Amino acid sequence: MSSISPLAPTSIPDMPVIAGVRLATAAAGIRYQGRTDVLLALLDKGTSVAGVFTKSKCPSAPVDWCRAKLKRGEARALVVNSGNANAFTGKTGRQATALTAAIAAKAAGCSANEVFLASTGVIGEPLDATKFNGLLGTLAEQAAPTDWMSAARAIMTTDTFPKVATATVKLGKAKVTINGMAKGSGMIMPDMATMLAFVFTDAPISAGALQSLLKGGVEDTFNAVTVDGDTSTSDTLLAFATGTAAANGAPKISRAGDPRLKAFTKAFHAVLADLAEQVARDGEGARKLVEIIVEGAVSKASARRIAMSVANSPLVKTAIAGEDANWGRVVMAVGKAGEPANRDKLAISFNGIRVAKSGARDPSYNEEEASSAMKDPKIQIRIALGLGKGRDRVLTCDLTKEYIAINGDYRS
Repeated sequence: MSSISPLAPTSIPDMPVIAGVRLATAAAGIRYQGRTDVLLALLDKGTSVAGVFTKSKCPSAPVDWCRAKLKRGEARALVVNSGNANAFTGKTGRQATALTAAIAAKAAGCSANEVFLASTGVIGEPLDATKFNGLLGTLAEQAAPTDWMSAARAIMTTDTFPKVATATVKLGKAKVTINGMAKGSGMIMPDMATMLAFVFTDAPISAGALQSLLKGGVEDTFNAVTVDGDTSTSDTLLAFATGTAAANGAPKISRAGDPRLKAFTKAFHAVLADLAEQVARDGEGARKLVEIIVEGAVSKASARRIAMSVANSPLVKTAIAGEDANWGRVVMAVGKAGEPANRDKLAISFNGIRVAKSGARDPSYNEEEASSAMKDPKIQIRIALGLGKGRDRVLTCDLTKEYIAINGDYRS
């Protein structure tokens, strides 16, 4: 495990209890001995579930399993393992998911159709699901509503810190809570959600309404994050609503457009955004958090594609790692995006210092000033196209030698 990222949050929130959710973790020896690598979450009867998954054409076996079970909209258990992605494992992988779900169902006292699965780690190696025999039963007996940090650690792979977020908000006259956890550090350009993320709430929200909230929430959070431009085979974001707050007077919500859901929706999106930023902060080998803002594009979609072109450029990312305000590389990335752009209207700023305008270096550019700004741990690149009202924002990180070292040694 690498040392903790210098971009890690300086404080960790206290994660409150959510009625209807109990957690337990263990070391099953999936890949490494003595390392916590399994999470079991038990959910009360009546828990609704929603999910979004990778758009990869080579999805993992757990992704296929969850997609098939999501139609029921009901969940009683979640099993997550790290160290092995159970992806590109053929019939063996499908058998492993079925066996894992059967073991978990027995432990939770529910149907296998109410069990959701997620795996992360090495692709192409069979997952030995027999390691869950007996273990999940023990975890079900030990499960408690308080151990959120252990749960977040259990799902880590190359992550350097556990990622959690929480929010409390009023729904009707009742207080409801939203807790989330995520893992992700490399192979990050989700195109749906994140590598693995799980959000829990006690709000009484139907599966259909929760699905709409989740689908809308990822667009400007997890879908606006990239570390290396690679979309995982295993990307999974699941949301669970136990509904237990109904006992305290929270109204039952059946549609995402319900006006009573306005404050909850804002808080839900804030949790997603917090987790997504933590993923960018923990990019493999990262030393700089990079925010790219594109404005003046012909549309938001065009601004997103330009921003992603800049964010995924190895030349831009290595320049930032070298603390070099190299706007020429940004110009290159804008130009190659395939979106409307006018060289002679383009303006570029680094951390509020304009370095280029009207297709040339800014007349007031000062190399010393720009170099000083690039030493900050957070770099903002603002690109003004001057063509329209389209605007978008994405997060990424720099590209360092450590990224190569981590990935070069990943299967060693």
